[in-house]
Amino acid sequence: MRIAVIGAGSWGTALAWLLGQKGYTVWLWGRDAAQIERIAAERVNRRYLPEARLPETVRPTHATQPLKECAVWVLAVPSGALRAALALKPPPNTILVIAAKGLEPGTGKLLTQVVWEVVGDREARTVVLSGPNLAVELVRGAPTATVAASRSLPCAEQVQEIFMTPPILRVYTNDDVIGVELGGALKNVYAIGAGMSDGLGFGDNTKATLLTRGLAEMMRFGAAMGARPETFMGLTGVGDLFATAVSRLSRNYRLGRAVAEGKTADQAIAELGQVAEGYPTALVAHSLAVQWGVEMPLLHAIASILRGERAIRDALEHLMTRPPKGEREFEFRAL
Repeated sequence: MRIAVIGAGSWGTALAWLLGQKGYTVWLWGRDAAQIERIAAERVNRRYLPEARLPETVRPTHATQPLKECAVWVLAVPSGALRAALALKPPPNTILVIAAKGLEPGTGKLLTQVVWEVVGDREARTVVLSGPNLAVELVRGAPTATVAASRSLPCAEQVQEIFMTPPILRVYTNDDVIGVELGGALKNVYAIGAGMSDGLGFGDNTKATLLTRGLAEMMRFGAAMGARPETFMGLTGVGDLFATAVSRLSRNYRLGRAVAEGKTADQAIAELGQVAEGYPTALVAHSLAVQWGVEMPLLHAIASILRGERAIRDALEHLMTRPPKGEREFEFRAL
């Protein structure tokens, strides 16, 4: 089987490395021709993932023709670049694996919705791959697990078989595509909040409170969009939230920490040199939550801080002085 990985950032490179280790022929596609040529010559992506030496089965390319011969396309680009990546025109029978985590900036659409808008309804051949998967740890061989979510169980199981790599990666299937997508997208927002908490010098009590209440907000938002709340108790909810919110490898965590230490969001992102998906996701999710009437005070606070509309300590005081209520004083409702 030939597989195309679209996107030569850290996650795309890690997935290409993983699949190449299994013996698949992998075309690693990137839009920057000079970068791709360096990767091909050195067998290492020095900019994004210098720890991973690519096996010979991974073939970096800037050309589009080799992609047409691939049965599986792994879309590992930032959420805002997905439409442009789909302009490469995956063939009709290709399995599309969405390895990005986010909502489309501006529209707030799920990435599966973007795929089907651009290339037509391929619900039965689209899979979302999401879980607590930091690229650096994956290529170091640290055991982890992920989820392949699709409304087609045979398609999910095929992707499960392709990516299952004992003892490095274990893959589970799930049919709650919306829940798996939203878990991977929204956890980035609360990871920014966790970085802010650490940047202010708060302790584990604060972070535990933030993540627990953040999880409740994720479940409410998910239910409003038609997801099953229990999905957020799995790998793509609790699991990914924990990994992203405690790891200094996480770009979203580092963004939040830098903002708490005095930088603007734009300054912090410029220093990262990579996309932190939680930033655009916070802004569009905030707008959707207001539109739908979903109670998400933590998300609103994080979004207002990122926009520069509110100081962190002012937002914290507002959160802590809201009227008292019961812990379970909310209900899950679909719109």
